[in-house]
Amino acid sequence: MFETPRLALPLLQAAQAQKHVTVNEAMVRLDGLTQLDLLSASSLSPPSVAADGDCYAIPDGSTGAWTGREGKVAIYTNGGWVFVAPRVGWRAWIIDVSSSALFDGADWMLGAVAISQNGAAMVHEVVEFDHVISAGATSVAVGAIPGSSVVFGVTGRVTQTFGGTLSGWQLGVAASADRYGNGLSFQTGSWVRGLSETPITYHDVENLILTPEGANFVDGSIRLAINLLRLNLPRL
Repeated sequence: MFETPRLALPLLQAAQAQKHVTVNEAMVRLDGLTQLDLLSASSLSPPSVAADGDCYAIPDGSTGAWTGREGKVAIYTNGGWVFVAPRVGWRAWIIDVSSSALFDGADWMLGAVAISQNGAAMVHEVVEFDHVISAGATSVAVGAIPGSSVVFGVTGRVTQTFGGTLSGWQLGVAASADRYGNGLSFQTGSWVRGLSETPITYHDVENLILTPEGANFVDGSIRLAINLLRLNLPRL
């Protein structure tokens, strides 16, 4: 046995020379895989510049030093890469998309909280974006709510005071202009935390609509976050 069964840490061998090399590589792998942070799970080629401890999940079609290493975790150390095969159930934080991910044996599933043996998944997402207020009687965040999703609520924080003489504002959708709040404050730093009365299913893509109270919008901006659940299909 030359490696540990779970993390593939290299083991010292009897009468081995330069034992420190093996020990150091084992420590690098352990350091990289514990509380796993992956810089990316979609980059197809190694970065031109990397720092010791940088980790990537290698996708299909990778090139360069990652050719033939698809599905493995690459850890940069001492001027090169070491590769470890992840195990089903490993969790990681994917830095370039700011999302947690669960490894199902074939793919890193972003936001997954439960996965079947064939890749069907329950995925929790927070869709966050900055919306610039347009002048007028409404301001629409087009296509903000993904289709085939169950929305638990919408939160937001005003990043620039809404201009105009309005007395407040509402946040909702076409079927309910104030589903996620009304009489809301519009000063910088003000917030909204709108919960769905019950989790609401949106079968099609849906706009979020901001409606002023008392007067029209002039300008401003807000950071919005939609908390939702999606169901991924199983693989063939």
